[in-house]
Amino acid sequence: MTVEVPRGGRVLFIGDSITDAGRDRTCGDDLGTGYAMMAGAWFTARHPRHRVGFLNRGVSGDRVRDLRARWESDCLALTPNVVSILIGVNDMWRRYDRDDPTSAADFARDYRHILESTRRLGARIVLVEPFLVPLDDEQRRWREDLDPKVDVVRRLAAEFDATLVAVDELFQAAGVDERVWTRDGVHPTPFGHALIAQAWLRAVTPAA
Repeated sequence: MTVEVPRGGRVLFIGDSITDAGRDRTCGDDLGTGYAMMAGAWFTARHPRHRVGFLNRGVSGDRVRDLRARWESDCLALTPNVVSILIGVNDMWRRYDRDDPTSAADFARDYRHILESTRRLGARIVLVEPFLVPLDDEQRRWREDLDPKVDVVRRLAAEFDATLVAVDELFQAAGVDERVWTRDGVHPTPFGHALIAQAWLRAVTPAA
């Protein structure tokens, strides 16, 4: 299922550092240097007459609880037509680097809350799976925490009739050295961002 982007519409990318990608916070329409910028640029290059606006409200370090806290100002108040969410890796990571875990149940509760708010807005929703590209045995053990959260996102996509961009599955199936995609297992290289952007573009289409 693809999401139709209306002519003259507004697309919001929101999430953590992977979406943030160094965006300039003083410039409201800066898209950073990652997949959000690449996807917006390629969509516009392919469909310049569609005049779609793209916004980035990624914040480095965010967990889903942080998205919930800022959802009114950073999503609903912007009245987007399409909302693209990528969140979850920090919900996993904080368990291992700060002993501050987020349970799958709490992750699902807060994620469902923001989706319910977005559905009332009438926006179409794209859910990008959180992902991990493990570089060593320690990071491979992190899958025990991430996998249930990926499952939550997949279930919520079905529940809310959202379009799922299955990037965790995509990275696992890529069959190349993991360092092509990431240098730390979490943050993509430019090539990793490009892979996400390509997958995202396959999930959307301009409305007639």
